[in-house]
Amino acid sequence: MLSTYTYPRYAHHRPAEIERPGEVPRHPVIVVGAGPVGLAAAIDLAMQGTRVLLLDDDDTVSVGSRGLCYAKRALEILDRIGCGDPVVDKGVTWNVGRTFYGNDEVFRFNLLPEADHHRPGMVNLQQYYLEEYLVKRASELPNLELRWKNKVVGVTPAGDGVRIEVEATEGRYSLDADWVIVADGARSPIRRQLGLDIEGKVFQDRFLIADVVMKADFPAERWFWFDPPFHPGQSVLLHREADNVWRIDFQLGWDADPEAEKQPERVIPRIRAMLGPEREFELEWVSVYTFQCRRMQRFRHGRVLFVGDAAHQVSPFGARGANSGLQDTDNLVWKLKLVMDGKAPDTLLDSYSDERVFAADENLLNSTRSTDFITPKSQVSRDFRNAVLTLAREHAFARSLVNSGRLSVPAHLTGSALNTPDADPFQGTLHPGAPLADAPVRHQGQDAWLLAHTGHRFTLMLFVAGPADIDAATRETIRSLADAAIPVRSLIVSQVDGDAPAGASLVVDHQGVAAKRLDARPGTAYLLRPDQHVAARWRRLDAAAVRAALARATCNA
Repeated sequence: MLSTYTYPRYAHHRPAEIERPGEVPRHPVIVVGAGPVGLAAAIDLAMQGTRVLLLDDDDTVSVGSRGLCYAKRALEILDRIGCGDPVVDKGVTWNVGRTFYGNDEVFRFNLLPEADHHRPGMVNLQQYYLEEYLVKRASELPNLELRWKNKVVGVTPAGDGVRIEVEATEGRYSLDADWVIVADGARSPIRRQLGLDIEGKVFQDRFLIADVVMKADFPAERWFWFDPPFHPGQSVLLHREADNVWRIDFQLGWDADPEAEKQPERVIPRIRAMLGPEREFELEWVSVYTFQCRRMQRFRHGRVLFVGDAAHQVSPFGARGANSGLQDTDNLVWKLKLVMDGKAPDTLLDSYSDERVFAADENLLNSTRSTDFITPKSQVSRDFRNAVLTLAREHAFARSLVNSGRLSVPAHLTGSALNTPDADPFQGTLHPGAPLADAPVRHQGQDAWLLAHTGHRFTLMLFVAGPADIDAATRETIRSLADAAIPVRSLIVSQVDGDAPAGASLVVDHQGVAAKRLDARPGTAYLLRPDQHVAARWRRLDAAAVRAALARATCNA
Protein backbone atom coordinates (compact mmCIF):
# COMPACT_ATOMS: atom_id res chain seq x y z
CA MET A 1 0.00 0.00 0.00
CA LEU A 2 1.06 3.57 -0.65
CA SER A 3 2.27 5.60 2.32
CA THR A 4 2.17 9.39 2.41
CA TYR A 5 3.83 9.44 5.83
CA THR A 6 7.28 8.31 6.95
CA TYR A 7 7.03 6.92 10.45
CA PRO A 8 9.78 8.16 12.77
CA ARG A 9 11.78 5.78 14.92
CA TYR A 10 12.66 7.45 18.19
CA ALA A 11 15.91 6.54 19.89
CA HIS A 12 15.75 4.58 23.09
CA HIS A 13 18.61 4.36 25.56
CA ARG A 14 19.68 1.90 28.20
CA PRO A 15 17.99 3.00 31.44
CA ALA A 16 20.47 3.92 34.16
CA GLU A 17 18.42 1.92 36.67
CA ILE A 18 19.53 -1.35 35.04
CA GLU A 19 23.11 -0.56 36.07
CA ARG A 20 22.00 -0.01 39.68
CA PRO A 21 19.55 -2.84 40.43
CA GLY A 22 19.56 -2.18 44.16
CA GLU A 23 18.40 1.41 43.77
CA VAL A 24 14.78 2.39 43.12
CA PRO A 25 14.63 6.09 42.19
CA ARG A 26 11.50 8.05 42.99
CA HIS A 27 9.75 10.33 40.51
CA PRO A 28 7.08 12.95 41.27
CA VAL A 29 4.90 11.82 38.33
CA ILE A 30 5.13 8.91 35.91
CA VAL A 31 2.85 8.94 32.87
CA VAL A 32 2.26 5.62 31.11
CA GLY A 33 1.44 5.80 27.40
CA ALA A 34 2.71 8.26 24.78
CA GLY A 35 -0.46 8.64 22.76
CA PRO A 36 -2.08 12.06 22.42
CA VAL A 37 -3.55 12.03 25.93
CA GLY A 38 -0.46 10.82 27.77
CA LEU A 39 1.76 13.24 25.88
CA ALA A 40 -0.59 16.15 26.60
CA ALA A 41 -0.64 15.33 30.32
CA ALA A 42 3.15 15.09 30.51
CA ILE A 43 3.66 18.33 28.56
CA ASP A 44 1.15 20.26 30.68
CA LEU A 45 2.77 19.11 33.92
CA ALA A 46 6.27 19.87 32.66
CA MET A 47 5.23 23.34 31.53
CA GLN A 48 4.16 24.01 35.13
CA GLY A 49 7.55 23.01 36.50
CA THR A 50 6.91 19.39 37.47
CA ARG A 51 9.52 16.74 36.69
CA VAL A 52 7.79 14.06 34.60
CA LEU A 53 8.81 10.63 33.31
CA LEU A 54 6.79 9.33 30.33
CA LEU A 55 7.03 5.62 29.48
CA ASP A 56 5.89 3.97 26.24
CA ASP A 57 6.29 0.42 24.99
CA ASP A 58 6.82 1.43 21.34
CA ASP A 59 9.31 3.67 19.54
CA THR A 60 7.07 5.41 17.03
CA VAL A 61 3.69 7.07 16.60
CA SER A 62 0.33 5.41 15.92
CA VAL A 63 -0.12 3.55 12.64
CA GLY A 64 -3.01 4.77 10.47
CA SER A 65 -5.24 7.81 10.76
CA ARG A 66 -7.08 6.54 13.89
CA GLY A 67 -8.28 9.55 15.88
CA LEU A 68 -8.97 12.05 13.13
CA CYS A 69 -11.29 14.89 14.15
CA TYR A 70 -10.14 17.46 16.69
CA ALA A 71 -12.85 19.78 17.95
CA LYS A 72 -12.54 23.46 18.79
CA ARG A 73 -12.10 22.86 22.52
CA ALA A 74 -9.33 20.30 21.94
CA LEU A 75 -7.58 22.78 19.65
CA GLU A 76 -7.79 25.42 22.39
CA ILE A 77 -6.20 22.98 24.85
CA LEU A 78 -3.47 22.20 22.32
CA ASP A 79 -2.91 25.95 21.93
CA ARG A 80 -2.31 26.22 25.66
CA ILE A 81 0.40 23.52 25.61
CA GLY A 82 2.07 24.85 22.48
CA CYS A 83 0.81 22.48 19.78
CA GLY A 84 -2.27 24.15 18.31
CA ASP A 85 -0.65 25.94 15.38
CA PRO A 86 1.00 22.93 13.67
CA VAL A 87 -2.21 20.90 13.99
CA VAL A 88 -4.34 23.62 12.39
CA ASP A 89 -1.71 24.45 9.76
CA LYS A 90 -1.36 20.83 8.62
CA GLY A 91 -4.94 19.68 9.12
CA VAL A 92 -8.11 20.17 7.11
CA THR A 93 -10.47 22.73 8.64
CA TRP A 94 -14.20 22.14 8.42
CA ASN A 95 -17.41 23.33 10.05
CA VAL A 96 -20.18 21.88 7.85
CA GLY A 97 -21.58 18.36 7.91
CA ARG A 98 -24.12 16.88 5.49
CA THR A 99 -26.25 13.76 5.90
CA PHE A 100 -27.79 11.84 2.99
CA TYR A 101 -30.51 9.20 2.76
CA GLY A 102 -29.88 7.37 -0.46
CA ASN A 103 -28.88 10.19 -2.83
CA ASP A 104 -30.92 12.90 -1.07
CA GLU A 105 -29.51 15.37 1.43
CA VAL A 106 -31.75 15.33 4.51
CA PHE A 107 -29.76 17.28 7.11
CA ARG A 108 -26.97 19.85 7.29
CA PHE A 109 -25.24 21.41 10.30
CA ASN A 110 -22.62 24.06 10.98
CA LEU A 111 -20.39 23.58 14.03
CA LEU A 112 -19.44 27.26 14.14
CA PRO A 113 -22.45 29.31 13.03
CA GLU A 114 -21.06 32.57 14.44
CA ALA A 115 -17.85 34.42 13.58
CA ASP A 116 -15.10 35.74 15.84
CA HIS A 117 -13.55 32.51 17.09
CA HIS A 118 -9.82 31.82 16.78
CA ARG A 119 -10.22 28.11 16.08
CA PRO A 120 -12.62 26.35 13.72
CA GLY A 121 -15.32 23.91 14.73
CA MET A 122 -13.21 20.93 13.69
CA VAL A 123 -9.85 20.04 12.16
CA ASN A 124 -9.14 16.68 10.53
CA LEU A 125 -5.61 15.39 10.95
CA GLN A 126 -4.21 11.90 11.07
CA GLN A 127 -3.33 10.92 14.64
CA TYR A 128 0.29 10.20 13.77
CA TYR A 129 0.85 13.87 12.92
CA LEU A 130 -0.66 15.02 16.23
CA GLU A 131 1.57 12.60 18.13
CA GLU A 132 4.63 13.73 16.15
CA TYR A 133 3.95 17.36 17.06
CA LEU A 134 3.40 16.47 20.71
CA VAL A 135 6.63 14.44 20.84
CA LYS A 136 8.51 17.41 19.39
CA ARG A 137 6.97 19.70 22.00
CA ALA A 138 7.86 17.23 24.76
CA SER A 139 11.48 17.19 23.60
CA GLU A 140 11.66 20.95 24.16
CA LEU A 141 10.95 20.62 27.90
CA PRO A 142 14.06 19.80 29.97
CA ASN A 143 12.09 18.40 32.91
CA LEU A 144 10.20 15.86 30.75
CA GLU A 145 11.96 12.55 30.06
CA LEU A 146 10.39 10.27 27.44
CA ARG A 147 11.58 6.66 27.44
CA TRP A 148 10.68 4.64 24.36
CA LYS A 149 10.62 0.83 24.38
CA ASN A 150 9.99 0.81 28.14
CA LYS A 151 6.95 -1.33 28.88
CA VAL A 152 5.22 -1.16 32.26
CA VAL A 153 4.63 -4.75 33.39
CA GLY A 154 3.68 -4.20 37.02
CA VAL A 155 1.97 -1.56 39.13
CA THR A 156 1.73 -1.86 42.92
CA PRO A 157 0.10 0.98 44.87
CA ALA A 158 1.59 1.81 48.27
CA GLY A 159 0.40 4.21 50.94
CA ASP A 160 2.38 7.21 49.76
CA GLY A 161 3.18 6.23 46.19
CA VAL A 162 3.25 3.56 43.52
CA ARG A 163 5.90 0.96 42.60
CA ILE A 164 6.33 0.47 38.85
CA GLU A 165 8.03 -2.52 37.21
CA VAL A 166 9.40 -1.75 33.76
CA GLU A 167 10.67 -4.04 31.02
CA ALA A 168 13.15 -2.37 28.66
CA THR A 169 15.02 -3.89 25.74
CA GLU A 170 18.07 -4.30 27.98
CA GLY A 171 16.29 -5.75 31.02
CA ARG A 172 13.87 -5.05 33.86
CA TYR A 173 14.01 -2.40 36.55
CA SER A 174 11.86 -0.75 39.22
CA LEU A 175 10.70 2.81 39.79
CA ASP A 176 8.72 4.55 42.50
CA ALA A 177 6.33 7.41 41.81
CA ASP A 178 4.37 9.80 43.97
CA TRP A 179 1.64 9.76 41.30
CA VAL A 180 0.94 7.69 38.19
CA ILE A 181 -1.19 8.87 35.26
CA VAL A 182 -2.43 5.93 33.20
CA ALA A 183 -2.93 6.67 29.50
CA ASP A 184 -2.25 3.19 28.11
CA GLY A 185 -5.34 2.93 25.92
CA ALA A 186 -8.65 1.12 25.72
CA ARG A 187 -7.20 -2.30 26.57
CA SER A 188 -5.20 -0.73 29.48
CA PRO A 189 -2.88 -3.42 30.86
CA ILE A 190 -2.57 -1.41 34.07
CA ARG A 191 -6.33 -1.35 34.55
CA ARG A 192 -6.35 -5.13 34.17
CA GLN A 193 -3.35 -5.58 36.48
CA LEU A 194 -5.15 -3.67 39.21
CA GLY A 195 -8.33 -5.72 38.70
CA LEU A 196 -10.46 -2.67 37.93
CA ASP A 197 -13.69 -3.10 36.02
CA ILE A 198 -14.89 -1.10 33.06
CA GLU A 199 -18.60 -1.34 32.41
CA GLY A 200 -20.83 -0.53 29.47
CA LYS A 201 -22.06 -1.79 26.14
CA VAL A 202 -20.26 -3.47 23.24
CA PHE A 203 -22.04 -2.93 19.91
CA GLN A 204 -22.37 -5.90 17.59
CA ASP A 205 -21.40 -4.31 14.32
CA ARG A 206 -18.25 -3.96 12.28
CA PHE A 207 -16.91 -1.04 10.28
CA LEU A 208 -14.20 -0.90 7.66
CA ILE A 209 -11.85 2.11 7.71
CA ALA A 210 -10.02 2.85 4.48
CA ASP A 211 -7.50 5.66 4.14
CA VAL A 212 -7.48 6.43 0.41
CA VAL A 213 -4.97 8.64 -1.39
CA MET A 214 -6.60 10.54 -4.24
CA LYS A 215 -7.07 13.97 -5.74
CA ALA A 216 -10.73 14.93 -5.41
CA ASP A 217 -12.74 18.12 -5.54
CA PHE A 218 -15.13 17.20 -2.73
CA PRO A 219 -15.49 20.07 -0.25
CA ALA A 220 -13.85 19.91 3.19
CA GLU A 221 -17.04 18.72 4.90
CA ARG A 222 -18.25 15.66 6.78
CA TRP A 223 -20.51 13.55 4.54
CA PHE A 224 -22.56 10.70 5.98
CA TRP A 225 -24.86 8.39 4.00
CA PHE A 226 -27.65 6.14 5.18
CA ASP A 227 -28.49 3.39 2.68
CA PRO A 228 -26.53 4.83 -0.26
CA PRO A 229 -26.97 3.16 -3.66
CA PHE A 230 -23.27 2.24 -3.70
CA HIS A 231 -23.52 0.42 -0.32
CA PRO A 232 -27.21 -0.49 0.11
CA GLY A 233 -28.65 -1.18 3.53
CA GLN A 234 -25.61 0.17 5.38
CA SER A 235 -23.98 3.52 6.22
CA VAL A 236 -20.86 5.28 4.91
CA LEU A 237 -18.81 8.21 6.22
CA LEU A 238 -16.41 10.37 4.17
CA HIS A 239 -13.81 12.75 5.61
CA ARG A 240 -10.92 14.62 4.05
CA GLU A 241 -7.51 14.38 5.73
CA ALA A 242 -4.12 15.98 5.14
CA ASP A 243 -1.87 14.96 2.21
CA ASN A 244 -4.77 14.23 -0.18
CA VAL A 245 -5.85 11.33 2.01
CA TRP A 246 -9.57 10.60 2.41
CA ARG A 247 -11.04 8.56 5.22
CA ILE A 248 -13.96 6.31 4.25
CA ASP A 249 -15.85 4.22 6.82
CA PHE A 250 -18.12 1.44 5.54
CA GLN A 251 -20.59 -0.29 7.83
CA LEU A 252 -20.21 -4.05 7.30
CA GLY A 253 -22.54 -5.77 9.75
CA TRP A 254 -21.69 -8.08 12.63
CA ASP A 255 -21.30 -11.20 10.49
CA ALA A 256 -18.51 -9.76 8.34
CA ASP A 257 -15.13 -11.52 8.49
CA PRO A 258 -12.63 -8.84 9.64
CA GLU A 259 -9.58 -10.43 8.04
CA ALA A 260 -11.30 -11.06 4.72
CA GLU A 261 -12.77 -7.56 4.60
CA LYS A 262 -9.33 -5.95 4.99
CA GLN A 263 -8.00 -7.56 1.82
CA PRO A 264 -7.55 -5.17 -1.14
CA GLU A 265 -9.66 -7.38 -3.39
CA ARG A 266 -12.61 -6.72 -1.05
CA VAL A 267 -11.88 -3.07 -0.24
CA ILE A 268 -11.18 -1.71 -3.72
CA PRO A 269 -14.54 -2.74 -5.28
CA ARG A 270 -16.40 -0.99 -2.42
CA ILE A 271 -14.48 2.22 -3.03
CA ARG A 272 -14.93 2.01 -6.81
CA ALA A 273 -18.68 1.60 -6.35
CA MET A 274 -18.67 4.78 -4.27
CA LEU A 275 -16.31 6.96 -6.32
CA GLY A 276 -16.98 5.66 -9.82
CA PRO A 277 -14.75 3.66 -12.18
CA GLU A 278 -12.85 6.71 -13.48
CA ARG A 279 -11.53 7.92 -10.13
CA GLU A 280 -7.89 7.00 -9.52
CA PHE A 281 -6.89 6.20 -5.95
CA GLU A 282 -4.52 4.11 -3.88
CA LEU A 283 -5.04 2.47 -0.52
CA GLU A 284 -2.86 3.69 2.34
CA TRP A 285 -4.28 1.96 5.42
CA VAL A 286 -7.17 -0.40 6.10
CA SER A 287 -8.65 -1.59 9.38
CA VAL A 288 -11.85 -3.22 10.64
CA TYR A 289 -13.17 -2.22 14.03
CA THR A 290 -15.95 -2.84 16.48
CA PHE A 291 -16.68 -0.35 19.25
CA GLN A 292 -18.05 0.02 22.71
CA CYS A 293 -19.47 2.67 25.02
CA ARG A 294 -18.20 2.05 28.55
CA ARG A 295 -16.28 3.60 31.43
CA MET A 296 -14.64 2.86 34.76
CA GLN A 297 -16.73 3.61 37.83
CA ARG A 298 -14.06 6.00 39.12
CA PHE A 299 -11.07 7.52 37.35
CA ARG A 300 -9.02 7.96 40.52
CA HIS A 301 -7.72 4.99 42.49
CA GLY A 302 -5.53 6.38 45.24
CA ARG A 303 -2.41 7.70 43.57
CA VAL A 304 -3.21 6.09 40.23
CA LEU A 305 -5.18 8.35 37.88
CA PHE A 306 -6.78 7.11 34.66
CA VAL A 307 -7.26 9.31 31.59
CA GLY A 308 -8.48 8.93 28.02
CA ASP A 309 -9.41 5.54 26.58
CA ALA A 310 -7.97 3.82 29.65
CA ALA A 311 -10.84 5.38 31.64
CA HIS A 312 -13.67 5.54 29.09
CA GLN A 313 -14.44 4.51 25.52
CA VAL A 314 -17.09 5.69 23.08
CA SER A 315 -18.07 4.84 19.53
CA PRO A 316 -16.29 6.88 16.84
CA PHE A 317 -19.50 8.65 15.78
CA GLY A 318 -19.13 12.16 17.15
CA ALA A 319 -15.33 12.34 17.50
CA ARG A 320 -15.53 12.10 21.28
CA GLY A 321 -12.52 9.86 22.00
CA ALA A 322 -9.31 11.90 21.79
CA ASN A 323 -11.27 15.11 22.32
CA SER A 324 -12.60 13.95 25.68
CA GLY A 325 -9.19 12.53 26.61
CA LEU A 326 -7.55 15.92 26.12
CA GLN A 327 -10.25 17.45 28.31
CA ASP A 328 -9.39 14.83 30.97
CA THR A 329 -5.79 16.03 31.14
CA ASP A 330 -6.91 19.66 31.06
CA ASN A 331 -9.05 18.98 34.13
CA LEU A 332 -6.53 16.83 35.98
CA VAL A 333 -3.16 18.51 35.67
CA TRP A 334 -3.84 21.79 37.49
CA LYS A 335 -5.45 19.91 40.36
CA LEU A 336 -2.55 17.48 40.65
CA LYS A 337 -0.06 20.35 40.60
CA LEU A 338 -1.83 22.13 43.49
CA VAL A 339 -1.95 18.91 45.52
CA MET A 340 1.73 18.16 44.86
CA ASP A 341 2.67 21.70 45.92
CA GLY A 342 0.74 21.30 49.18
CA LYS A 343 -1.69 24.08 48.26
CA ALA A 344 -4.80 21.88 48.11
CA PRO A 345 -5.91 18.67 49.84
CA ASP A 346 -5.82 15.53 47.76
CA THR A 347 -9.62 15.46 47.84
CA LEU A 348 -9.31 17.96 44.99
CA LEU A 349 -8.35 14.98 42.84
CA ASP A 350 -11.67 13.33 43.66
CA SER A 351 -13.26 16.23 41.81
CA TYR A 352 -11.26 15.20 38.74
CA SER A 353 -13.05 11.86 38.79
CA ASP A 354 -16.43 13.43 39.60
CA GLU A 355 -16.26 16.02 36.83
CA ARG A 356 -14.85 13.76 34.15
CA VAL A 357 -17.19 10.88 34.98
CA PHE A 358 -20.01 13.38 34.44
CA ALA A 359 -18.46 14.36 31.10
CA ALA A 360 -17.92 10.72 30.14
CA ASP A 361 -21.56 9.90 30.89
CA GLU A 362 -22.63 12.79 28.67
CA ASN A 363 -20.40 11.46 25.88
CA LEU A 364 -21.62 7.89 26.40
CA LEU A 365 -25.25 8.97 26.22
CA ASN A 366 -24.77 10.92 23.00
CA SER A 367 -22.56 8.26 21.48
CA THR A 368 -24.99 5.46 22.34
CA ARG A 369 -27.91 7.39 20.86
CA SER A 370 -25.95 8.00 17.66
CA THR A 371 -24.93 4.37 17.41
CA ASP A 372 -28.48 3.14 18.00
CA PHE A 373 -29.70 5.39 15.18
CA ILE A 374 -26.91 4.41 12.79
CA THR A 375 -27.01 0.68 13.57
CA PRO A 376 -30.58 -0.17 14.68
CA LYS A 377 -30.79 -3.62 16.25
CA SER A 378 -34.47 -4.36 15.71
CA GLN A 379 -36.85 -4.04 12.80
CA VAL A 380 -38.97 -1.58 14.76
CA SER A 381 -35.92 0.65 15.37
CA ARG A 382 -34.92 0.41 11.72
CA ASP A 383 -38.44 1.30 10.56
CA PHE A 384 -38.48 4.32 12.89
CA ARG A 385 -35.09 5.51 11.65
CA ASN A 386 -36.03 5.13 8.00
CA ALA A 387 -39.31 6.98 8.62
CA VAL A 388 -37.38 9.87 10.20
CA LEU A 389 -34.99 9.98 7.24
CA THR A 390 -37.86 9.91 4.75
CA LEU A 391 -39.69 12.73 6.53
CA ALA A 392 -36.49 14.76 6.81
CA ARG A 393 -36.36 15.09 3.03
CA GLU A 394 -39.36 17.43 3.13
CA HIS A 395 -40.08 18.38 6.75
CA ALA A 396 -37.82 20.48 8.97
CA PHE A 397 -39.18 19.04 12.25
CA ALA A 398 -37.79 15.60 11.40
CA ARG A 399 -34.28 16.86 10.65
CA SER A 400 -33.52 17.42 14.32
CA LEU A 401 -34.10 13.70 14.88
CA VAL A 402 -31.52 12.66 12.29
CA ASN A 403 -28.48 11.39 14.20
CA SER A 404 -25.36 10.51 12.24
CA GLY A 405 -23.18 11.39 15.23
CA ARG A 406 -23.59 14.35 17.59
CA LEU A 407 -20.17 16.00 17.36
CA SER A 408 -17.92 16.54 20.37
CA VAL A 409 -18.58 19.58 22.55
CA PRO A 410 -16.96 20.44 25.89
CA ALA A 411 -18.72 19.45 29.08
CA HIS A 412 -20.45 22.20 31.03
CA LEU A 413 -19.71 21.18 34.62
CA THR A 414 -22.79 22.87 36.03
CA GLY A 415 -23.18 20.48 38.95
CA SER A 416 -19.57 20.59 40.14
CA ALA A 417 -18.97 21.12 43.83
CA LEU A 418 -16.11 23.45 42.87
CA ASN A 419 -18.50 26.04 41.42
CA THR A 420 -19.75 29.05 43.34
CA PRO A 421 -23.43 29.55 42.42
CA ASP A 422 -24.48 32.87 40.95
CA ALA A 423 -25.69 35.48 43.40
CA ASP A 424 -26.47 37.94 40.60
CA PRO A 425 -28.60 37.52 37.45
CA PHE A 426 -26.78 36.73 34.19
CA GLN A 427 -27.92 35.85 30.69
CA GLY A 428 -26.32 33.34 28.31
CA THR A 429 -24.61 29.99 28.76
CA LEU A 430 -21.25 30.89 30.33
CA HIS A 431 -22.42 29.99 33.82
CA PRO A 432 -20.18 28.52 36.54
CA GLY A 433 -18.78 25.24 35.21
CA ALA A 434 -18.81 26.30 31.55
CA PRO A 435 -15.61 26.65 29.51
CA LEU A 436 -14.79 30.23 28.59
CA ALA A 437 -15.76 31.24 25.05
CA ASP A 438 -13.08 32.90 22.94
CA ALA A 439 -13.36 36.42 21.54
CA PRO A 440 -11.20 38.78 19.48
CA VAL A 441 -9.35 41.38 21.57
CA ARG A 442 -6.36 43.66 21.20
CA HIS A 443 -3.25 43.45 23.38
CA GLN A 444 -0.56 46.11 23.30
CA GLY A 445 -1.94 47.37 20.01
CA GLN A 446 -1.94 43.95 18.31
CA ASP A 447 -4.82 41.64 17.39
CA ALA A 448 -5.15 38.82 19.91
CA TRP A 449 -7.60 36.32 21.39
CA LEU A 450 -9.12 36.24 24.84
CA LEU A 451 -8.33 32.59 25.61
CA ALA A 452 -4.63 33.16 24.99
CA HIS A 453 -4.58 35.41 28.08
CA THR A 454 -6.09 32.81 30.42
CA GLY A 455 -5.19 29.28 31.50
CA HIS A 456 -2.44 27.55 33.55
CA ARG A 457 -3.36 29.65 36.60
CA PHE A 458 -6.48 31.07 38.18
CA THR A 459 -7.51 34.25 36.41
CA LEU A 460 -9.74 37.07 37.61
CA MET A 461 -11.28 38.70 34.55
CA LEU A 462 -12.54 42.20 35.32
CA PHE A 463 -14.55 44.25 32.80
CA VAL A 464 -14.10 48.03 32.87
CA ALA A 465 -14.96 51.00 30.67
CA GLY A 466 -11.33 52.08 30.90
CA PRO A 467 -8.32 51.48 33.16
CA ALA A 468 -8.71 54.96 34.65
CA ASP A 469 -11.94 53.72 36.28
CA ILE A 470 -10.11 51.17 38.45
CA ASP A 471 -10.15 52.59 41.96
CA ALA A 472 -7.57 52.14 44.71
CA ALA A 473 -9.49 49.39 46.49
CA THR A 474 -9.73 47.34 43.30
CA ARG A 475 -6.02 47.84 42.63
CA GLU A 476 -5.25 46.57 46.12
CA THR A 477 -7.48 43.53 45.55
CA ILE A 478 -5.63 42.78 42.30
CA ARG A 479 -2.26 43.05 44.06
CA SER A 480 -3.25 40.91 47.03
CA LEU A 481 -4.71 38.17 44.83
CA ALA A 482 -1.50 38.07 42.78
CA ASP A 483 0.52 37.59 45.99
CA ALA A 484 -1.75 34.92 47.52
CA ALA A 485 -0.63 31.36 48.30
CA ILE A 486 -2.57 30.28 45.23
CA PRO A 487 -1.89 33.25 42.95
CA VAL A 488 -4.73 34.72 40.94
CA ARG A 489 -3.69 36.63 37.84
CA SER A 490 -5.98 39.53 36.92
CA LEU A 491 -6.96 40.28 33.34
CA ILE A 492 -8.56 43.66 32.72
CA VAL A 493 -11.00 43.58 29.79
CA SER A 494 -11.38 47.22 28.84
CA GLN A 495 -13.37 49.12 26.27
CA VAL A 496 -10.34 51.38 25.61
CA ASP A 497 -6.59 50.91 25.82
CA GLY A 498 -4.39 52.05 28.68
CA ASP A 499 -2.01 50.88 31.38
CA ALA A 500 -2.89 47.83 33.46
CA PRO A 501 -2.61 48.01 37.25
CA ALA A 502 0.36 46.32 38.92
CA GLY A 503 -0.17 42.55 38.98
CA ALA A 504 -2.57 42.57 36.02
CA SER A 505 -2.56 42.55 32.24
CA LEU A 506 -5.01 44.33 29.94
CA VAL A 507 -6.81 43.51 26.71
CA VAL A 508 -9.17 45.73 24.75
CA ASP A 509 -12.58 44.32 23.83
CA HIS A 510 -12.58 46.54 20.74
CA GLN A 511 -15.55 44.82 19.07
CA GLY A 512 -17.53 44.20 22.26
CA VAL A 513 -17.67 40.46 21.53
CA ALA A 514 -16.26 39.36 24.89
CA ALA A 515 -18.73 41.51 26.83
CA LYS A 516 -21.61 40.21 24.75
CA ARG A 517 -20.69 36.54 25.13
CA LEU A 518 -20.14 36.86 28.87
CA ASP A 519 -23.10 39.21 29.47
CA ALA A 520 -20.61 41.60 31.05
CA ARG A 521 -20.78 45.31 31.78
CA PRO A 522 -18.31 47.57 33.60
CA GLY A 523 -17.74 46.07 37.03
CA THR A 524 -18.53 42.45 36.05
CA ALA A 525 -15.91 39.94 37.23
CA TYR A 526 -15.30 36.28 36.36
CA LEU A 527 -13.03 33.88 38.23
CA LEU A 528 -11.58 31.31 35.81
CA ARG A 529 -9.95 28.02 36.73
CA PRO A 530 -6.57 27.06 35.21
CA ASP A 531 -8.49 24.89 32.71
CA GLN A 532 -10.44 28.00 31.60
CA HIS A 533 -13.75 26.86 33.12
CA VAL A 534 -15.76 29.48 34.98
CA ALA A 535 -15.52 29.05 38.75
CA ALA A 536 -17.63 32.07 39.77
CA ARG A 537 -18.90 35.43 38.51
CA TRP A 538 -20.24 38.64 40.01
CA ARG A 539 -21.72 41.94 38.91
CA ARG A 540 -19.44 43.79 41.35
CA LEU A 541 -15.96 42.76 42.42
CA ASP A 542 -15.72 41.80 46.08
CA ALA A 543 -12.35 40.62 47.40
CA ALA A 544 -13.84 38.38 50.09
CA ALA A 545 -16.17 36.73 47.57
CA VAL A 546 -13.26 36.03 45.20
CA ARG A 547 -11.21 34.45 48.00
CA ALA A 548 -14.16 32.32 49.07
CA ALA A 549 -14.74 31.16 45.49
CA LEU A 550 -11.03 30.36 45.11
CA ALA A 551 -11.11 28.32 48.31
CA ARG A 552 -14.16 26.43 47.09
CA ALA A 553 -12.60 25.76 43.66
CA THR A 554 -9.53 24.23 45.33
CA CYS A 555 -11.30 22.29 48.12
CA ASN A 556 -9.79 24.65 50.69
CA ALA A 557 -13.14 25.98 51.90
